[in-house]
Formats: sequence, structure tokens, C-alpha cells
Amino acid sequence: MNETTDIRSDLQAPANAALAWLNEQRGSEFELTGLIDAPEMDGLSTQSYEFGLVVCNGEICAREQIKVVPTANGYEFSTVPLEAPEIPPLLDPPIGLRRKWIDEQLGKYEFILLLYYRGRW
Repeated sequence: MNETTDIRSDLQAPANAALAWLNEQRGSEFELTGLIDAPEMDGLSTQSYEFGLVVCNGEICAREQIKVVPTANGYEFSTVPLEAPEIPPLLDPPIGLRRKWIDEQLGKYEFILLLYYRGRW
């Protein structure tokens, strides 16, 4: 598993386009916070490939596995189901968002309970 929060320049365009597609498909307002299992791009400009988008919308963070098919006019996307993923689909907010999220939740509720299970929040 390869996780990155700084998206390589060769993956910026497909990652941003995949995010726009995902938001349009789901009617959501996710922001891209990283990539998981980003492929090496040698010779992939015309071949299909997959990567995991790590997206957050202020309340939840999720991993979405996306198949990218380059076309003459850009890209075509589809979601790929994960079988027993090492990283679960719903994620703990990234470190920069966690404090903001906790503060927002404490503003709504008298207390919150955080569970840590097998290395995952």
C-alpha cells in the first residue's frame, strides 16, 4: 500500500478530474486529501489504471477506489469495489482536519467518544 498526501504532478489532472466526476455522481462536495496505491506512470498515459482517492467533506473521510481510462478528450472513470481492503472505506479524518472535526462535534454535542480499534480510529 502506498499512501501519499502530496499528489505527484503526473497524477494531478486525473486525480482532480476523478474527484469532479465522483462529486457529480454522488452529488457531494468532497475535497481531495490524498492518493493511495498511486501507480507509476511510465507508459500509462494510454492504458487504464486504478488509484484510491482519499476524500473528505468536513464530516467524513472516505477512500474511493477509481479506475481511470484515458481517452482522447480526457478520462473516463468508474468505481472499483474493494475486496477486504487493507484501508477501510470510511477513514479517520487526516491530521489537519481531525482537530477541526473534533471541535465542531464538541460544539454540537455535550461529549464525543473516540474509539481506537486495531490501529484505526
